[in-house]
Amino acid sequence: MTSRVMLISPAMSAALREARFDDGCPVDPAGLRLAEAAAGSLPAADRVLASPTVRCRETAAALGLDALALTEPPELAGLDVGRWRGATLAEVSADEPEAVGRWLADPSSAPHGGESVAGLCERVAKWLETVADPGPGAAGSGPSSAGGSGPGSVRIIAVVEPEIVRAGVVRALGAPESAFWRVDVQPLVATEFSGRSGRWNVRVGRALGE
Repeated sequence: MTSRVMLISPAMSAALREARFDDGCPVDPAGLRLAEAAAGSLPAADRVLASPTVRCRETAAALGLDALALTEPPELAGLDVGRWRGATLAEVSADEPEAVGRWLADPSSAPHGGESVAGLCERVAKWLETVADPGPGAAGSGPSSAGGSGPGSVRIIAVVEPEIVRAGVVRALGAPESAFWRVDVQPLVATEFSGRSGRWNVRVGRALGE
C-alpha cells in the first residue's frame, strides 16, 4: 500500500512571529485570512489529523478541513519544552544561555525538563511507520472512500506544529538528528511524504494555494 501524508504547518500567530514557545495563542487575523484563501486547494483525504494546539485546530478549520472527522493523535503533539513554555527564545537565551546552547547543539539534551529533540524525532518516526503499514481494513486499502484516495493507497492530511514537520523530514530522509534545526518550516506550507513500508520520498515547502 502506498501512503501519502501531507503535513501542513499552522498559519502565522503571535507566538510564531515572536519566536515564542507555544503558549496556546490563536492564529492572528492575517494568518487566518491566508488559510481561508487556501481553502479548497487541498486534495481529498482518507484521514484528517492535527496537533492538539489552538493554532493547528484554527488553521485546519480555516482550510475547510472537516472538524467532525478531525482527530488529534498524541504522537503529533508539539515538542514539550517544559519550563520554557510561553517564553521567547531570546528571553530563555538571556536567562539560561548555557542551557540553550546545549539544547541547540545536542539533540539528546532536554535542559528545560521536557522532551529532547531526539525523543521527538523517534516519536514522529514511529508514527510514520504506523502510517506506512496501517494494517488490514485501513482507509484506502479497498474501494476508495468518498473523495479520498484510490484503491491500494491512503492519503492523510495533518495540520501540525513546525517541529513535527522538521522531525518527519529528518527521519524520512535518514538525516542525523543534528540536522533538525536546519529544516526551515514557514507558516502555512505543505510538506508531502509518499511511500510504502517506511521508505519515503519527500516534497518540501510548497506554499498552500500555489
